[in-house]
Amino acid sequence: MSEKIRVMISEEEVEKRVREMGAVISQDYEGRDIRLVCVLKGGVFFTCELAKRITVPVSFDFMSVSSYGNDTKSSGVVKIVKDLDESIENKDVLVVEDIIDSGRTLSYLLENLKSRKPRSLKLCTLLDKPDRRVTEVQVDYTGFEIPDAFVVGYGLDYAQKYRNLPYIGIVELDG
Repeated sequence: MSEKIRVMISEEEVEKRVREMGAVISQDYEGRDIRLVCVLKGGVFFTCELAKRITVPVSFDFMSVSSYGNDTKSSGVVKIVKDLDESIENKDVLVVEDIIDSGRTLSYLLENLKSRKPRSLKLCTLLDKPDRRVTEVQVDYTGFEIPDAFVVGYGLDYAQKYRNLPYIGIVELDG
């Protein structure tokens, strides 16, 4: 089986939207520092590009979470594979994610982070697939709302491939 990648959102469109998001976030956090919490691995590309366009001081931390269990069931176990290196207590925290679909893992992650008493906690995603939502999550900054398609690029992968594409593409499987 082979795959073909069709461009869904061009590199130029992604760059323009990330610039716009950086401007809005900078305005919203004017006079404050932001702790960007990047959700690994996919969020790394978006987090770095977004941070370059935020004009208020930013610091970074990283988390890696993994979901186990059957995706079709509402109960899944979420495991924190890599936790934050520093406390977020009394910090303005912006969680940066590449894509939100079912919302299960992110809902768990946000509840976990809330328990650590940040001053504020908001969520930013490059891509949102609301049609796949099973658990509601409050998304504060959204790059693009997309239909239910299997996408790669800009950090998103298929079998660890295609993360480095500078655009968002749809995977089309042949065979």
